[in-house]
Order: sequence, then C-alpha cells, then structure tokens
Amino acid sequence: MSEHSAKRRKWLSAAIGTVAGLAALGWGLKLGLRREEAAQAPSAPVSEPAQAFWTAEFERPEGGELLRVASLRDQPLLVNFWATWCAPCVKELPDIAQFQREFAPLGWRVLGLAVDAPTPVREFLKKLQLDFPQGMAGLTGTTLAKTLGNTQGGLPFTVAFDAQGEILWRKLGATTLDELRQLPLKIKH
Repeated sequence: MSEHSAKRRKWLSAAIGTVAGLAALGWGLKLGLRREEAAQAPSAPVSEPAQAFWTAEFERPEGGELLRVASLRDQPLLVNFWATWCAPCVKELPDIAQFQREFAPLGWRVLGLAVDAPTPVREFLKKLQLDFPQGMAGLTGTTLAKTLGNTQGGLPFTVAFDAQGEILWRKLGATTLDELRQLPLKIKH
C-alpha cells in the first residue's frame, strides 16, 4: 500500500469515526426530548446517498400535501421502490405490508415509492390497498435508487435505514417476509 493510500485510509477512518460519534451523540440527545421536540431537532449527519434520500419529496397517489421523506426520520425505515408493471414488485408487496403490520409496534416505518405513472398506480392501489404511505417517484425514483446503491436500476429495490438515517441494508430483486424479519436484528443498539 502506498503512503498516499495509507494516509487516505487513516483520514477516511477518522472521518467515519467522527460521523458515527456525532450520530450517536445526536441520537442520545434526542432520546430525552419529547416527540414534538425531536421532530424539530436537527438530525445527525449522514452519508451523501442517505442525505439525498432524506431531502426528497414526492407527490402522493391520492394527491394532497407532498410526502416529505424527512418526516419519517428518527425511526427505522424500510423503503420499497416498485412499479405496477413489475411482476416481482407486485408479488412482494403483501410481504412488505405484513412486515409493516408486525414491526410498526417496534418503531419501524415503511414507505413505498412507485417508479411508475400516476394513473396506473392509483388504479393498482384501489385493488391492493396498502397500509403504508406511498410516494409517486416516477423517473426520479430510478435516479434516487441508483444513488442509494441500485447501480443496475432494476426493480424491485428495497432499502432499510436505521433510526439515525443511515443505510442499513439494501436488496435488488424481490424480498421475502422471512428476509425482512431479520432487519431488526441488524440494528445496533
């Protein structure tokens, strides 16, 4: 390893340690705050890909106010990128809905992001009512998914974030309920 590489790794390790320390400090401080105060408190710094996600806003299929992803922060979050024309996406949605029902009492939230046109999504959601929020990601969803690690741009793509807002797990391709049930075990307490 060259001297330049060694210095770079040392600097990178120090930077990661600093970010991790700040995240832990921020989370520890928030534990003592009431829920309303925690929602107003600044969140701990996260990686660039995570930051791109947390600043995103999406139209809701039913219209109304924009879905601001930042409103879902400070709890573990499972995000599923899907489309109505994607058979594996449609097949896994009931498992994702079941994960939400089982793990919501433990603080987990779920968000669906449809990489699709609004009309087919609205029609689809009339047939399969999902009990977790949905956002209309459209083609920007593909770009966001790539930022989060989906280098191939395929669907379905699922990402889990820890309560500090950092990427915990990601998967390209269909997931199963058994696989999702392992996610809470990956969180460091």
